[in-house]
Amino acid sequence: MGKARIDAAVGTAAVTSAANDFDGASRDLRATAVRFLLQCLADAAPGNSVEVRVPPFGAVQCIEGPGHTRGTPPNVVETDAQTWLALATGTLSWAEGRASARVQASGQRADLSAHLPIVRLP
Repeated sequence: MGKARIDAAVGTAAVTSAANDFDGASRDLRATAVRFLLQCLADAAPGNSVEVRVPPFGAVQCIEGPGHTRGTPPNVVETDAQTWLALATGTLSWAEGRASARVQASGQRADLSAHLPIVRLP
């Protein structure tokens, strides 16, 4: 049985709310926003060569290329929820996130710049 998918309307509403007032958004709303954006990334860039982690809310594997089967993957991107929302909505660029150390990325394929932003908010 596959994971339950977040409906686009529900996900978009959560992203809009959390992006506009991250600190005021409930934990559940932030979790839905993060998971929806991870879901969108995995849909847009299918594969299993890069693992994107946004603890404690979720992780996905994405981007075509050589995969891994055990242990820690060779290509990992990790960030906090607020940074992920900023990256995914285009209010923070990949370069800015890396330069400010808000994004940790290891491995040759651990560059999401070609896949961001995922959505643009009005």
